[in-house]
Amino acid sequence: QVQLVESGGGLVQAGGSLRLSCAASGRTFSIYGMGWFRQAPGKNREFVAAISSSGGTSYYADSVKGRFTISRDNAKNTVSLQMNSLKPEDTAVYYCAARRYYPGTDSSEYGYWGQGTQVTVSS
Repeated sequence: QVQLVESGGGLVQAGGSLRLSCAASGRTFSIYGMGWFRQAPGKNREFVAAISSSGGTSYYADSVKGRFTISRDNAKNTVSLQMNSLKPEDTAVYYCAARRYYPGTDSSEYGYWGQGTQVTVSS
């Protein structure tokens, strides 16, 4: 089992950057594929990015490709999301999630979730 705690959200102007972090408890972090999802008011939760358990493979939603970068440090039990060139449409609550062995783009495949961190991008 793993517990997840996100941090790093906040208010930023369009074009700015933020770095989200997710700290995981447990000694088996390295077996989990990790994902970032987001949910804007009135919208469904959507996939943002995911990374394999080793960190060797990553996946991105088309809407963030080229602007966001997911990374992980298995020695520190952390996964991060570097967000550059932020747009107002990136405004949402961002969630970190864990899935045994393989990452995925479907939120229903993830069994462990953090509490979320708010990201607000002003125009």
